Amino acid sequence: MIRSVYLLLFISFLVSCGKKEKPQEDKPERLLSVPQFSSDSAFWFTEKQVKFGPRVPNTPAHRATGDYLISKLKAYGAATTVQEFEATTFDRKKLFLRNIIASYFPEKQKRILLAAHWDTRPFADKDQQKPDAKFDGANDGASGVAVLLEIARTLAKNSPPDIGVDIILFDGEDWGEKESGNRISPPQGLDSWWCLGSQHWGKHKHKSNYSAYYGILLDMVGAKGAHFFQEGNSLEYAPKIVEKVWRTAARLGHSSLFVSQKEGSITDDHVFVNELAKIPMIDIIPFDPSGSFGDYHHTQKDNMSIISKETLGAVGSVLLNVIYYEE
Repeated sequence: MIRSVYLLLFISFLVSCGKKEKPQEDKPERLLSVPQFSSDSAFWFTEKQVKFGPRVPNTPAHRATGDYLISKLKAYGAATTVQEFEATTFDRKKLFLRNIIASYFPEKQKRILLAAHWDTRPFADKDQQKPDAKFDGANDGASGVAVLLEIARTLAKNSPPDIGVDIILFDGEDWGEKESGNRISPPQGLDSWWCLGSQHWGKHKHKSNYSAYYGILLDMVGAKGAHFFQEGNSLEYAPKIVEKVWRTAARLGHSSLFVSQKEGSITDDHVFVNELAKIPMIDIIPFDPSGSFGDYHHTQKDNMSIISKETLGAVGSVLLNVIYYEE
């Protein structure tokens, strides 16, 4: 009996010596239930803004659209702040502008900032037929605002993520110099004629001690056939956030839309959030190797006919996944 026990122990020893220890496996990615993003709703929000008319500052359409955006964000439960300010344009127009800030889960210390601009350029200066005409701006920038409105609606009706979310709709982004014309240097205190709202907010935050872990800017995110390359300033200021967003897009099957390749550096609202507010922010913006934003950019072609539910849905889904997977 004792001999049998020793024999069994000896066999067990040999077996254990013959086993190779498995290498430690990577921690599996968490599987979370992320709310569904409604591309139909985002499309509707885009169309709703367009129906007000071109959202050119100092016009009734601009005022009405701003009032609508404020009311919707409040209706979706956000703590909403309106930052009114004045600015002068390159062509000496005095504008009355409003940045609209909405906060979700203000008790959470770790926060993500999402942004888009809600104004429309006052002239279609890339339009060969009518360069002085007004245009709808369905893609530039109603689409980005629409995605953020749908994010707001989704946050309001679902379980909260682990982090807080702030939304800023910047005003006065698109009244920069005309495509053809003399370049006029901005006055002291203004870094660019473009992005007036983000410049103002970066210097005068709605809360003096406000900060965010990182930010994501949306600009022209609704067009058919869009490709979102990795923008140069985003890679300089916040490469880890670029990698996070594009990795999320690939996981969701959107790698053909979110192309993991650098193309161009663009002065957009994210530059001033980075430089003035000191918050690392990236820009999701369509671009192509030829340097074009599309033949509809700043023309009368920028209307609802170019808007794609699929593009809106992909961008919105990526954002929701980034939000809910953040710890």
